Amino acid sequence: MTRTAHRIADVEELSDGERVIEEIEGREIAVFRLGEEYYALANYCVHQAGPLCEGDVKGRMTRNETEWRYDDERRCVVCPWHGWAFDVTTGTNIQDDSYAVPTYDVEVRDGGVFVRL
Repeated sequence: MTRTAHRIADVEELSDGERVIEEIEGREIAVFRLGEEYYALANYCVHQAGPLCEGDVKGRMTRNETEWRYDDERRCVVCPWHGWAFDVTTGTNIQDDSYAVPTYDVEVRDGGVFVRL
């Protein structure tokens, strides 16, 4: 089955750290630009159906064997309703990876950013 590519934005419209939210085939999809990479997530928090992708994008705490540290690479989106945080690059919840939001393939071509559904 061929999935349709939907143009969601022009490349110039998204600077590093920005996002755009569009409705595609009845679903709200957010495309995030992080550096030179683009990621697409459903704008839907699996906790209580909040508008996940309207939340802040932040770094996250990480831990090795001996210490915690703050990784300030901004790649987690935090739901504005109840604070659940998801990795923009994978869609997984940063505290419990048994929770995840749908992700979508993104491609950049002809000056546009496209999402495949």
